[in-house]
This record gives sequence, C-alpha cells and structure tokens, in this order.
Amino acid sequence: MKTLEDYKDGQILLIDKPLTWTSFQAVNKLRWAIKQAFSIKKIKVGHAGTLDPLATGLLVICTGKMTKQINTFQGQEKEYTGTFVLGSTTPSYDLETEIDATFPTEHISEELIHKTTKQFIGKIEQFPPVFSAIKKDGKRLYEFARAGEEVEVKSRQVEITEFEITEISGLELKFRVVCSKGTYIRSLAHDFGKALNSGAHLSELRRTRIGEFKVENALSPEDFITSLPSK
Repeated sequence: MKTLEDYKDGQILLIDKPLTWTSFQAVNKLRWAIKQAFSIKKIKVGHAGTLDPLATGLLVICTGKMTKQINTFQGQEKEYTGTFVLGSTTPSYDLETEIDATFPTEHISEELIHKTTKQFIGKIEQFPPVFSAIKKDGKRLYEFARAGEEVEVKSRQVEITEFEITEISGLELKFRVVCSKGTYIRSLAHDFGKALNSGAHLSELRRTRIGEFKVENALSPEDFITSLPSK
C-alpha cells in the first residue's frame, strides 16, 4: 500500500474515466480521497490530457512531484476506439448536441468507407469543434458556441498514424485511431462524413492508450479510492 510520502514524491495513476465525468471531476475526486486518507490539507494532483465527458477510458493522473511530467505525457501518442454514425451531423460533432442536418448515405459502400480512411493518414489540417475547451480572446470556444455567438476557429496540423474501420453495422462504423496530441476525434468524425459526401458524428469514444500507458492497466476511480488506507 502506498504511503503519503509516495504520493508526495510522485505517483502516476492510471484511471479509467467513467462516462459523463469531466476529467476535472476525476482529478478532484482523487485529490479529495488522498487528502481524506492521509488527513492532509493539500497535495498536487493533475491529469495529462483531457477527455470529454461523453468519452471514457484512460486518464493519466499525476501526484506530487510527478505533476512536473504532465507536459511530457500530454505530448505522447494516443490511441482511441469508438463509433461514428453516418448520415447526420450535430453542432458539437458528438452527442452533446442534437442532430442538426441529415445527408444521403445510399451511395456509401464498404469499399468507399475503407478507401476514404487513407485520406486521413499522415499530417492533416483539422478544425477543432466550436464546442471545445480551446481558448480564444480569454474565453473557451464552447462558451461562445453555447451563447450562440459566431466565432472563427483556426485549423491546426495534427498527425494520424493509424486509422481503421474495424466494423460496419448499417450506419454505425466502429474505428480505431492512433494520433498525435491535439487531435480531435469529433472533428475526424465530421470530416470523414464530409469526405464520404455525406455527414457523420461521433457517438462513442474510448481512449485506450497514451504513450506506453494502457487502459487495461487502469483502475476505476472507486477501485483506486478503495486501495487507499482507511482511517
């Protein structure tokens, strides 16, 4: 069992973030639990890369002196799995918002789907979703979007090293992606739909890896909290 000194010296905690939790909530919950377990007033805890509330999977959480390594972990390659739904789009590019447009899908074959993935492998230009936490003029983009304000979003270059459709079930496409820091899988869904001369949005997302850290080695927040010493 880890001691207070272990957490202060620095630990890397692999946590499987539950659906609907924000990354901030996960960090807060673990910080509170560590403080309660050791009867202390403060300890540094931070995460290495945000996951949207509607995504699940790997959060790398650092404590104590290990928080200095957060930027290093954030910059590492990431792997995701999930589901795109063809034929419709949403303003947030995922299920946070309602469907705002529908598109024809009759022309889309399995061959076209697999062929289209090749357009997205390598260095690509990508526009982040307007419903994102990126800051512009001191405000987060989602604040403009939720207020119904128009805002110009600049594209950014990201790199996708692997992108495959692993299962096709009607309009639902299961996928696996390996990509660089800063890649928005919601934007990939949106752009993939456009490349098919249709539309698409993200309905499910799970982060399975960050660098060498894998989700199969992660604990749920509850299991981590149970592993702490009890008073």
